[in-house]
Order: sequence, then C-alpha cells, then structure tokens
Amino acid sequence: MSNVTYESAVALTEKYNKDAFHIRHAYTVSEVLRVFAEELGYGDEAEFWAIVGLLHDVDFENWPEQHCVKAPELLKEIDADDRLIHAVCSHGWGICVDIEPVHEMEKVLFACDELTGLIGAAALMRPSKSVSDMELKSLKKKYKDKKFAAGCSRDVIAKGAEHLGWELDTLLDKTLAAMQKAEAVIEAKVAAYAEK
Repeated sequence: MSNVTYESAVALTEKYNKDAFHIRHAYTVSEVLRVFAEELGYGDEAEFWAIVGLLHDVDFENWPEQHCVKAPELLKEIDADDRLIHAVCSHGWGICVDIEPVHEMEKVLFACDELTGLIGAAALMRPSKSVSDMELKSLKKKYKDKKFAAGCSRDVIAKGAEHLGWELDTLLDKTLAAMQKAEAVIEAKVAAYAEK
C-alpha cells in the first residue's frame, strides 16, 4: 500500500488547485473510484483508489501544457511511490504521455475521468441539478450529442471502455451508478472546501 495518506493527498490537491470546478472534479473522481474499488473486489484498496482519483489532475490547473509530466515532481512532495505516480500519470495515456494504464484501477480512472465530467454537466441541465434521478437512457442521449459537453472526449471514453473490456453502455451505467452512490459525500466535501 502507498505511504501517502488521504489527508496529505487532500492538502496537495488543494495546494495546486483553487478553481472550484477542478476541486469538484477531483473529489468526484476520487469518490467514484472509491465506489468502483468496492464493487470490483478491491475493497481493501479503496482508500488508495480514492487517493489516486483525488490527485489525478494535481498539475492540470497550473501546468495544463505539462499535464501528467509535471505531476511526478509535485507528488514527490508527499513521498508518493512509483505505483501512485504511475497510476496518476497513466490517465494521460495517448493524450499527453505514453504511460499505459495497466492495473484495473488505472483503466477505470482512464475510462471514467472524462465521463464524470460529462455526467456532471448533464446533471446541471436537470431541474434537480442532481444525478440522483438521471437514467442511463438520458445519459446516452447526452453522450451521443457531440455538441453537449464538447470538451469531454468521447474517443477517450470509448477507448477506456474498450481497454477495460466493457461495453460502452456498461461503463456509462456503472459510472452513473457510482456518481449516484457518492453524490452526498462529494457534495459534502465540496461544501467543506468552499468554507475554508
């Protein structure tokens, strides 16, 4: 297991990320990965999965052009080991680095990183502003509409599903369910950050 604690991961994330959008994204991916860990049989590693999710964009706000290249240097500040660094950087595979996701957790991160953004954007369009009442059918409609949340790469999401050996619908369904399960926790963490 990693010697990095969840608290030190929070501190590093918040040191280099101030934008509310990036903070929300970090907590969303973190809690979604925690849910996936439990559901895919890695419950004893759920904290590590959550830490990776929290730190995955640690360098993005300040060094977007060096995304996943600057990260190892920042992660060394909290004595991150090679496994954690590899996990964080592998979500940039084929985009900004050639570090391939190998572990199932890395594949999940790669596949659901962009997708959580798309689901979050879809939630904001709903009267409830929540994922709680979102159905797979309406998510698929948003996914197919290339103009909606255009910054969320469908190619990366599709490649991620393929790399996991999942049907695209399976990835959409599982990620939506994970976001629904984690929504209250994510909102509480975002609210706590806003009060700092």
